[in-house]
Amino acid sequence: MATIHVDGHSYQVDGADNLLQACLSLGLDIPYFCWHPAMGSVGACRQCAVRQYKDEDDDQGMIVMSCMSPAKDGTRISIADDEAREFRASVVEWLMINHPHDCPVCEEGGHCHLQDMTVMTGHDRRRYRFRKRTHRNQYLGPFIAHEMNRCITCYRCVRFYNDYAGGTDLGAFGANDNIYFGRHTEGVLENEFAGNLTEVCPTGVFTDQTHSERYTRKWDLQFAPSICHQCAVGCNISPGERYGDIRRIENRYHGEVNGYFLCDRGRFGYGYVNRNDRPRQPQWRGQPGEAAMTLSVDHALDRGGDALRSAQRIIGIGSPRASLESNHQLRALVGLENFATGLAAAEQRSLERMNQLNRSCGLPTPSLREVEQHDAVLVLGEDLIQSAARLGLAVRQAALGRQPELAAGIGIPAWNAEAVKTLGQDRYHPVFIAYPAATGLDAVARNRYPLAPKDIARLGFAVAHCLDPEAPEVPDLDKGLRQQARQIADSLDQARRPLVISGASLAEPAILEAAGNVARALARRAKPGGLVLVRPEANSTGLALMGGQSLEWALEQLEQDRADALVVLENDLYQRAPRQQVDRALAQAQTLVVLDHQNTETLARATLALPAASFAEGDGTLVSLEGRAQRFFQVYDPGYIRPETRIHESWRWLHALTANIRRETAADITLDTVTRACAESDPALTGILGAAPGSDYRIDGLRLAREPHRYSGRTAMRANLSVAEPRVPQDPDTAFAFSMEGYSGSDRPRQLVPFAWAPGWNSPQAWNKFTDEVGGHLKGGDPGVRLLAPVPGQYDYSGEVPDPFHCDPDNWQLVLLPRLFGGEETSRRAEPIQERTEPARLTLSQADADRLKTCPGETLSVLVNDLFVVLPVHIDPCWPAGLAGVPVGVEPALRSGQRVTLAATAGTGESGQQPEVRP
Repeated sequence: MATIHVDGHSYQVDGADNLLQACLSLGLDIPYFCWHPAMGSVGACRQCAVRQYKDEDDDQGMIVMSCMSPAKDGTRISIADDEAREFRASVVEWLMINHPHDCPVCEEGGHCHLQDMTVMTGHDRRRYRFRKRTHRNQYLGPFIAHEMNRCITCYRCVRFYNDYAGGTDLGAFGANDNIYFGRHTEGVLENEFAGNLTEVCPTGVFTDQTHSERYTRKWDLQFAPSICHQCAVGCNISPGERYGDIRRIENRYHGEVNGYFLCDRGRFGYGYVNRNDRPRQPQWRGQPGEAAMTLSVDHALDRGGDALRSAQRIIGIGSPRASLESNHQLRALVGLENFATGLAAAEQRSLERMNQLNRSCGLPTPSLREVEQHDAVLVLGEDLIQSAARLGLAVRQAALGRQPELAAGIGIPAWNAEAVKTLGQDRYHPVFIAYPAATGLDAVARNRYPLAPKDIARLGFAVAHCLDPEAPEVPDLDKGLRQQARQIADSLDQARRPLVISGASLAEPAILEAAGNVARALARRAKPGGLVLVRPEANSTGLALMGGQSLEWALEQLEQDRADALVVLENDLYQRAPRQQVDRALAQAQTLVVLDHQNTETLARATLALPAASFAEGDGTLVSLEGRAQRFFQVYDPGYIRPETRIHESWRWLHALTANIRRETAADITLDTVTRACAESDPALTGILGAAPGSDYRIDGLRLAREPHRYSGRTAMRANLSVAEPRVPQDPDTAFAFSMEGYSGSDRPRQLVPFAWAPGWNSPQAWNKFTDEVGGHLKGGDPGVRLLAPVPGQYDYSGEVPDPFHCDPDNWQLVLLPRLFGGEETSRRAEPIQERTEPARLTLSQADADRLKTCPGETLSVLVNDLFVVLPVHIDPCWPAGLAGVPVGVEPALRSGQRVTLAATAGTGESGQQPEVRP
């Protein structure tokens, strides 16, 4: 710690910080542009000037840039000094020389860091009266709009995109006062984190294109704290709503998880919430093929209750994209013995094994913040940028972590970003990746081993044996692979904090066992390492903790006439099992009740279809891949703008349906009661009660406001229905109000922050006002509670070492490759994600392509069981022979590990062509 003196007051600060960060952490305001808490300082904008004095006797001092000055013990500065204030005002003035006077039409208006800093400096007059420099804008894809004329040359965009996120197609072109930030030629920004430019940029150069189509000022959006549902990482988000539609999603700061950044699927994949074809009212079909009849809520519950009451046995199928509360309520309706998770048996076994490994391997699961502190990483069987993108970004920061360590050795502080980068060059902490295809982290990896899934597992088992001879030895291991295993083991052993990452993307159970063995070996050596196991969906971890039967079991019960009624919760069975199998099972169900927020094939078969709430319209709890239970909250009441809508949370529908079946009057149910019932039903879920404060939480007796205090137009929103404004919806489930009335400040510690705003701070940089220090943790504590932790004991090794992979001359082993865009069920319904999704391809090795006498662009048929899929060929020179790679989401009947036949077809695949699937 260090003592600094600011305008006559003494403060204790972290001596490792620069003066700007130290002052901002104290709550003092200094304007800045180029500095960012996640990226350090470059001193480019000159906006953060203060006067610094040598000692207490110095009355002259000198103007310094606070972002480039260390917070040494005894430092004396003045923010309020007249010359410093004039200097800051003059900097804003010349930065604004070429900036257009377009705040009223700029989409960043009211959300703009440049506006905040201009007001903070007192600049309110334009003296420049001459021609402004102008630029042409570029098309940068479906996510981001480009307006270069607003640029103030802070360099934040290229520093984030290239240095932090690893992008290569955005650059700074030109010199002096004529700099252009864009691509060398217009086109889609390729990096998976490009959307963060909309928040990193302090002006309106990069804006949210998905928001532009139906734009609303920030102060007219209604927000709630939420959790991204597009993968298992559990990033915190702030969805903004207007007129019953989600207009944009912003990053919600979490000190342990996502920090300041989201992936593009999480930011732009919300379009499925706004689809016009969503189910919004209960519908009834007496017989398959009949036209659906719209029902009232009471009539729907009566019909559904009568049908289910007369059933001999009801099977319930849950979902990993539904909340814990909804899955629990379904289990309560059908009984524990009749509840299925909705997961394929192989996937469910993998998820359950991952939960066991997280408890039994001796290494904890680090948060993303902690991942960034590890100094050696082994990734077995995952392309993290595609399967868990935000985790992949954290691993990249772990690799880059060697650079500030090298800088510290010669006295360069970590915040001096350009000096650290220049010194570090291409020197990284070791990252080793075993995966058959190129990954998004190859640029920072020491080695990538393109191996078949079984050989990846064998490499992992060999690494564990090198670390600890008591671990099982791998028989018949290739000499080269043995040397590689020794190299990896040495790096992990020499590291202070080694990290092992694996998952089920390749559907090879032995890979998980190998990762578990490496973790056990490190734990036995008393290494303070970590183990991260990647799950595929938002609530995969929670559903595995809850338990239940597999999807195949449920379908088999129906096929064999052991049940005659089925309730499906937020799950499209046609996306999880072969079509013929689902058809046979549903044909045997006399009653099919489906709850979903999307118009799926399963919903179209329903006897009774009930419109479920999406994350934007409901409350619930998810458990992330690190075992962190987190609550998401309702953003808006769907019935306020559309009174005919009858959308409710699935757990609320199921509670009412259960009461109807039992001929009971449905008691009022709230989020608190259903969460408590869920926690009490399973010891593994007891901790979820601490995931967030309950509905009785208040600050100074006030609820928390969902709307900024400038929110306007509430009466006009319903003027087409009535000129009289009704009472705002009441929320018995949470501490939030559907109103601007309530607490929305930053001066009281709290976990539940719907949107970033503080007096004088309207941009995302306002999050600094809610944290205990800049880049630290929320003052009220980071949300969520951990449910998984290592159990002390003897960590026994798995001995299930697989045989080496051998090519079959007649067929290929299928490998499904995860993909960020198009690989997740709900986000691929969003138009921007559809536009960003690359055409599906069949990946082969050069040797296999030669054997099949095919070349890139030609099509091949992938034959499995009674179906074949036609795909254009892509040849990867590093791809292992004997494998056939297909992207996830092409055809549900395709499963990793299947043996498939490849056959030539006529014609070639054109760019953008959809895969052809034929029975």
